Amino acid sequence: MTDWLVFFKQVDNVVWGAPLLILLVGTGIYLTVRLGLLQVFRLPKAFRLIFTEDQGEGDISSFGALATALAATVGTGNIVGVATAIQTGGPGALFWMWIAAFFGMATKYAEGLLAIRYRTKDDNGHISGGPMYYILHGMGKKWRPLAIFFALAGVLVALFGIGTMTQVNAITGALKTSFQISPQVASLVIAGIVSAVIFGGIHWISKVSEKVVPFMAAAYIFATVYILILNMDQLPTVLSQVFQGAFTGTAAIGGFSGALVKEAIQKGVARGVFSNESGLGSAPIAAAAAKTEEPVEQGLISMTGTFIDTIIICSLTGLAILVTGQWTTVGEVGSDLTQQVFISTFGHIGGIILTLCLVLFATTTILGWSYYGERCVEFLAGVKLIPYYRLLFILMVGLGGFLQLELVWIIADIVNGLMALPNLIALLALSPAIIKESKRYFKKKKRG
Repeated sequence: MTDWLVFFKQVDNVVWGAPLLILLVGTGIYLTVRLGLLQVFRLPKAFRLIFTEDQGEGDISSFGALATALAATVGTGNIVGVATAIQTGGPGALFWMWIAAFFGMATKYAEGLLAIRYRTKDDNGHISGGPMYYILHGMGKKWRPLAIFFALAGVLVALFGIGTMTQVNAITGALKTSFQISPQVASLVIAGIVSAVIFGGIHWISKVSEKVVPFMAAAYIFATVYILILNMDQLPTVLSQVFQGAFTGTAAIGGFSGALVKEAIQKGVARGVFSNESGLGSAPIAAAAAKTEEPVEQGLISMTGTFIDTIIICSLTGLAILVTGQWTTVGEVGSDLTQQVFISTFGHIGGIILTLCLVLFATTTILGWSYYGERCVEFLAGVKLIPYYRLLFILMVGLGGFLQLELVWIIADIVNGLMALPNLIALLALSPAIIKESKRYFKKKKRG
């Protein structure tokens, strides 16, 4: 296992090296400049649009599309991923997570816009959209190999990355800590729950997401805000550590080994992308199914997902870990670290609260990613293979509790990077269409 771990770590370092990080953040910076800081000036409008009445053709409501996308993004990355980033990159990793999220909002906007503009229908009459379609229809048929590469990477992420193993591994770890439930048993139960939902398609997935996502997000936000209020006196020191650590690294504190600036940047950006999926190309697959006629409006709604996921939820997790001082504890990793934060504040019940939040977060992520992988399979091989894909997906969920955590996260990181690459190329190539569509919409709205 050690040899495999070393090998995959080397592959991960290559995939998530400087080129991809520069491309990810650079695409966001470029779109931010060209769109005139849209993520700042248009954010209030974006939140208003979530609650407006849907008009247009689609499979689910705009709110349903956002809830499905949030279901897929608000997962273990918000709890386990943030803890892992801080432990390896220090407090400064949180700053780079914010940077990735800020520019990622422009990226997410562009993805949502293109998803609506270039969506189509499958042989069953369901909406299909996402990077594979805007690569093919926006960039032209000669780029089909790039679209196929994205779809293959999407299937890999769904089956071996964010979609299954990392989520199940986190759930089983938390359930074992809180309730001494066997990881193997927990994996099989989760697989049963997932199978009951995903065979109902996007309608069932969005219905579950619409009900569960607002509740779980509100509960988690309330709990973490309460932790910050209790430790308010530590907040100025912690914020100082975040900003200083981002540019100077962090010296060893307690059980913390210390981190270089390079580690802070790499872990912050990688975990930020893992959590909010900006630039990954997954969210536009859900966005494409929304009932809307305006690509720009769905782009704005999609953009709020990154804000909610990282700027709010990930920030609260990171600050809660830092203000309680638990991040320097020796031997605590991933969800165990975040769990100790909750236990130190709420007692034994705190561990149970976090476990329940983690179970909900991760289960909804699994549901969202089952749909993303399904749409990628449909693009590659048509609707006939979808039932077989669903069975394989459920099998991978069932296997999630049997694998080593560190190896699981590394594999997830690798396939994430492979998925992001073709999507970012497409966003840059189609940026003139994004800017043109945005100018047309805002001019029309200005005229009234």
